[in-house]
Amino acid sequence: MQTVTEFSKSDTKRYWLVGGSEGIGLELVKLLLAENHQVVVSARNAESNHNLLSLQRQYPKTLMLLDCDVRQTDCLADKTHQAWSFFNGLDGWIYNAGVYHPMTLDEWDIAAFESMNQVNYLGAVHLMNLLLPYFKTKLKSKDLIESQSPPLWLWNISLASDFGLPYGGGYSAPKAALQNLAESLKPELEQSGIELKVVNHGFVKTRLTAQNDFAMLGLMTPKDAAQKLLKALYSPNFESRFPFNLAFVLGLIKRLPKSWALAITKRMLKNG
Repeated sequence: MQTVTEFSKSDTKRYWLVGGSEGIGLELVKLLLAENHQVVVSARNAESNHNLLSLQRQYPKTLMLLDCDVRQTDCLADKTHQAWSFFNGLDGWIYNAGVYHPMTLDEWDIAAFESMNQVNYLGAVHLMNLLLPYFKTKLKSKDLIESQSPPLWLWNISLASDFGLPYGGGYSAPKAALQNLAESLKPELEQSGIELKVVNHGFVKTRLTAQNDFAMLGLMTPKDAAQKLLKALYSPNFESRFPFNLAFVLGLIKRLPKSWALAITKRMLKNG
């Protein structure tokens, strides 16, 4: 466990990014650091991750690493306290953790399904529950006056939350749950002084999508996706959706009569 004694005062923001060891998360960490923000990055092996350690050598005072597996719920209270303490508080929380295991009904793996639920949905719920008291205390303190902006939560979800597609239900179901939860909590959090935003994006070239054996419409690089996430962070909109082509297609399927939508997705079956 790392410790921090003192940091110089600045007008930068303090973010906790959950899920930042590779892919979109890692690229977003780089962008936040380049903009002089202070960042706590957590992942299962954040403190031994080569890419993050290399970044920390470049940004020794503004990047802190924290091992945190959101599936280990007994440890999350302590991890949350550590993340909050590194920079003597946080101005924002970014949830970017995700797991993906495509599988047919005959290949259904309950352990993989449970893992996707724990990481893609319940991890965000547990951390939200633990972080809320910290942010509410912050809102009552002088710290908010100094920051001149409300605390910000950004949840990176997925366009897969729009509609369940064949073989991807174990991934899209918890993503849809997180989207629904965000919509439910948004008004209450706003009333409390906390800004919640969500990002729903499509395919990004990572080790997760490398499992797909089909052409991925609008496939993006992690760097391109991270730049759009950063833009979403500063956007006044509750939801950011990209790329346009895939967002349009899935948004249309979502709004079609269910019989039409299911006739379309049936054609996606390997033996369809």
